[in-house]
Amino acid sequence: MSETVLTVRDLSVQVATPSGAKTVLDGLSFDLKRGETLCLAGESGSGKSMTALAIMGLLPEPMCRIAGGSVKLGDLELTTLGPRGYRDIRSVRVAMIFQEPMTSLNPLMTVQDQLAEVLLEHGACNRGEAPARALKLLQDVQLTEPERRLKQYPHELSGGMRQRVMIAMALACDPEVLIADEPTTALDVTVQAEILDLIRALQKDHGTAVLMITHDMGVVAEMADRVVILRHGQEVESAPVRDLFAAPQSDYARELLAAVPRLGTAPPRPEMEKGAPVLEVSDLSVRFDMRGGILNRVQARVHAVEQVSFTVRAGETLALVGESGCGKSTIGKALLGLVPWQGSISVLGQQTHGMGPGALKPVRRDIQMVFQDPGASLDARMTVGEQVAEPLVIHGLSSGSEMSDRTAELFRRVGLSPDMMQRYPHEFSGGQRQRINIARALSLSPKILVADESVSALDVSVQAQILELLQSLQDEDGLAFLFISHDMAVIEQVADRVMVMRLGQVVEEGVRDAVLHSPRHPYTRRLLSAVPVPDPTRPLPERQAGDASGTPVLPVGQSPEKLILRDLGAGHRAAV
Repeated sequence: MSETVLTVRDLSVQVATPSGAKTVLDGLSFDLKRGETLCLAGESGSGKSMTALAIMGLLPEPMCRIAGGSVKLGDLELTTLGPRGYRDIRSVRVAMIFQEPMTSLNPLMTVQDQLAEVLLEHGACNRGEAPARALKLLQDVQLTEPERRLKQYPHELSGGMRQRVMIAMALACDPEVLIADEPTTALDVTVQAEILDLIRALQKDHGTAVLMITHDMGVVAEMADRVVILRHGQEVESAPVRDLFAAPQSDYARELLAAVPRLGTAPPRPEMEKGAPVLEVSDLSVRFDMRGGILNRVQARVHAVEQVSFTVRAGETLALVGESGCGKSTIGKALLGLVPWQGSISVLGQQTHGMGPGALKPVRRDIQMVFQDPGASLDARMTVGEQVAEPLVIHGLSSGSEMSDRTAELFRRVGLSPDMMQRYPHEFSGGQRQRINIARALSLSPKILVADESVSALDVSVQAQILELLQSLQDEDGLAFLFISHDMAVIEQVADRVMVMRLGQVVEEGVRDAVLHSPRHPYTRRLLSAVPVPDPTRPLPERQAGDASGTPVLPVGQSPEKLILRDLGAGHRAAV
């Protein structure tokens, strides 16, 4: 029988509100054994992160406090420890990896100094040994060029590299328990796969117990031995991972699993007659100058998008997919004239090249955008009704009671009550805010909707509702969608055609099933192999080896080699 290293019994956490104390975690109990991975799963606001902060003694007191229960690390009761007691056990016996590594690393210290600080603080080595120990830690987390990384600052590293540094810091003193709070949520799918593989390998080597916090059921299936599902601060179900996925006992667990998009299970797209082209893009390029030196001259250029061409027809969904920095969001901004670009963009047969803001204004009525972060897209000082009506005011299309009626109808179309029009953005959930953004985008009756990672910030059940809403709007109005995403499972749900981008260029394109089920380019295969599958009985896939070669940043006067797409039949083309 494995030794129990962490015991949580009847843990309750309360936060102070103007109306009194509110319980956000209510009577949670679980055990964590050495070498085991326990996943706390659930949607936003379920109490997952509160559990981790309570265990680590990081609750922001006095606004938030442990109201009852017990947390034992071995035989040590943590709920009665003071700040000094917690300092003695953090990193040494229990450590934590946070969701956003940039907020956890000191921007003013090199990687070596930050690793050395942890080692010296807890007496793991003396000052003379610290550089060698820091190097060994980076080697253990498989960071490329570890000697060079030691001298770099956090902003000089990619998101995946920063997360590896965080893992190295967490494991520096060989803790008994590692708490990983959404450690891969902010990362690309291929980087996520590498980080999950790394945590598994390190756990095997060190026998560490892992408490993994996630909302991604694919990650749960890959990582967990046991699962505790939380909702509104209470345990809904607790079971071994295979039992949970095979036969969930609670309605909520069944709903959560049913909402997970699974790659390879999307039904065939309905054979609808697509209309005339509404968006035609030819040889689109977007480049940004990088200045430096005493004279602030242009020293290099970022080739964010390089000679990309595509067409979207009425009623069709074209998905742009790729990792961060591939240029997919830049294409969306170029279509709306938000960044300078070269090439040809035609919206409903009208060329937009060289148009000033005044001439672009009527064109923008036909092409609207739904952004990734629903909160950041709304003005906190305006009611949501005013914001949905604002495009109608700007374009002089409506006023008075007619505008009020039109706004109410838009709210109904996106599944919200017109009674909500006088509320402010902070009074809504993330999913409701995204519905408001969609209503605003629809206010001008556009022909093209650009959805830039429009569901990536949402919980899986809310994500499914928004995708269903977008599909129904397309069916009703014949809208054309340019759907930008890094999530291949979501892409499969919505796309008619798929374009895969890497370093500003298209590497593969074609109808959905051809690209996702018969990929020909190594990069497409790598993206697909990295997608976590919500099936714990499935053997872990052989990950495609990463290819770190290439950069979109080139010296002035130098251009990237243009990829030639070879026709593979039936509209399927790839750079092979």
